[in-house]
Amino acid sequence: MRLNKFIASTGHCSRRKADELIEQDRVRVNGEAPSIGTQIDPEIDRVSINGKTIHAPAEFTYIMLHKPTGYTTTKSDPHADRTIYDLLPDKYHHLHPVGRLDRDSEGLLLLTDDGDFTYKMTHPSNNSEKTYHIKIKNPLNPKQIDRLEIGILIEEDQGLYKTKPCKIKSLGQNKFEIALSEGRNRQIRKMFQAAGTRVVFLKRLKMGAYELEKLKKGDWKIVKNHYKC
Repeated sequence: MRLNKFIASTGHCSRRKADELIEQDRVRVNGEAPSIGTQIDPEIDRVSINGKTIHAPAEFTYIMLHKPTGYTTTKSDPHADRTIYDLLPDKYHHLHPVGRLDRDSEGLLLLTDDGDFTYKMTHPSNNSEKTYHIKIKNPLNPKQIDRLEIGILIEEDQGLYKTKPCKIKSLGQNKFEIALSEGRNRQIRKMFQAAGTRVVFLKRLKMGAYELEKLKKGDWKIVKNHYKC
């Protein structure tokens, strides 16, 4: 098994973060410094991070949460009045969110301790589609919608970024369904701002094989991993 995949399978972090830890010389395999791409046998080899041996748990947990607005998707923000963990029992506070929903957005949020599952759901190369319902402040014309569907330049910390193609369907006056396969920070809000309007309501309904359906706002439930391989 590839080393970064094993680290992700322990729930310690994602595959990408595991590669960063390897590059930072914080990982050891049987006491030796590995390289990115190192193959291991989880039954034989001992893997440690920052001197602490890690193990894959016998069983992972997967939770679907209907996040309300006003809750921050974080564990560590001291300025957040309410976080998603206020909605969960203490025994699930070790789970990490699969992607994010900003404080002003609502809808489907997945949480797990399975780093490999998080990778499959969030890495752009896996094209895991996400579906949202949104409402905008000012109407857009067909040409502006076409620009959004083809890909539009948005502001990122590293500079301008052109979004990948997406699918947009009208649901009525200033209301739309949008499906896209990437999920950059506040991406949908930035996209519509670049097109000339502002998103005033955003709700995520679907992530890959997972759908919010009739789960009530603020409620959660245990779900299965549909991406085991």
